Amino acid sequence: MADQTAATHDLLAYVREISLRDDDLLTELRETTAELPGGSALQVMAEEGQLLSLLVGLTGARTVLEIGTYTGYSTLCMARALPAGGLLVSCDIDDRWPAIGADFWKRDGVDSRIDLRIGDAAATLDTLLAERGPESFDLVFIDADKANYPRYYESSLALLRAGGLIVVDNTLFFGRVADPAAVDPETAGVRALNRVLHEDPRVELSLLVMADGITLVRKR
Repeated sequence: MADQTAATHDLLAYVREISLRDDDLLTELRETTAELPGGSALQVMAEEGQLLSLLVGLTGARTVLEIGTYTGYSTLCMARALPAGGLLVSCDIDDRWPAIGADFWKRDGVDSRIDLRIGDAAATLDTLLAERGPESFDLVFIDADKANYPRYYESSLALLRAGGLIVVDNTLFFGRVADPAAVDPETAGVRALNRVLHEDPRVELSLLVMADGITLVRKR
C-alpha cells in the first residue's frame, strides 16, 4: 500500500524523470492550461495523461467516451492512442475551455477522431445510449462535476462493453473523502461513488493512490 514508500519530492521528481515521455505539444497545452484560473488544479497531470494513453492501447479500445473535457489534454492523450478509424466522444458543459484544446487536437492531426458534445453530461449520455445503443464503448474516462459521479457511472456502465474499462479521476478528492467533516456535494458525490464501486458485483476495481486518486473499473 501507499505507506510502503514515502513519496518525497525528490522521489517524485525521480519518477517523473525516468518514466514520463513528454513532447512539446503536450507541454505547451499544460502550460496554457496552467495560466487559466484554477488551471493547475483542474488539469490532468502529465503522468495521468500518459497512463490514459497506455490504457487505451492495453484495452485495444476503438471507441472511448470522456466525461469532462476541460482544455482537452486527456482528450489529446487518448485520441493519440486510438487506432485508425477510432473514435473518442468527449462531453463538456461549455465549449469555452474545449475550444483551447481543439487547436492542439488539429495541430496533432487527431481532430478527426474526436466528437465533442457540448451540454449537460447526463443528457448527453442518454443521447449516446439512444444513438449507439448499450455496450458501444470500450473505455470511459470520468472527470467531470463530482456531485453527479454516481449518475455518470451508471450511464457509463450501460454504455460500456463487457470487459471494458472505466477510469474515474479524483476518487480521493484532495483527501476530503476521508474527512467526516467534509459534507459538500462534490465530496459526497465522490464518496458515494467509491462506496457503490466497492459493493458492485458487476465490476472489478482497483483504486490507485496516484495523482488525486484514480480508480480502474473493469466491467465483468
